[in-house]
Amino acid sequence: MTGANVLLVGYFSAKQKQYAVLMDELAEVVTALGARVVGSFVQRRGVSDGGVKTMGRPYSSRTLVSAGKVREIASARAETDADAVVFLNPLTGHQQDVLTETFNCPVISSAELRA
Repeated sequence: MTGANVLLVGYFSAKQKQYAVLMDELAEVVTALGARVVGSFVQRRGVSDGGVKTMGRPYSSRTLVSAGKVREIASARAETDADAVVFLNPLTGHQQDVLTETFNCPVISSAELRA
């Protein structure tokens, strides 16, 4: 990842109050690997519509985050010419494939950085 420009993404339940700390920790891991963080996105579930019943579920089984958040990240990826998108959360192989195609760059989970 040395020299790469990276966007960070985190998906959190409204119950998770320390999401900013977790995103900062991810940024530290990425920069320790020699990459530059050029943007950060947080999707919180259960904060507004849907309420408590939906807090533990992804917005989308295809992309984990909402369609609007995907568009927001894709736009930022194009504007910053980011080389990769790193999700704090684990992603399924299908989610990685869909997001990689959508963002036109590699999409990885933070677990892969630490492996």
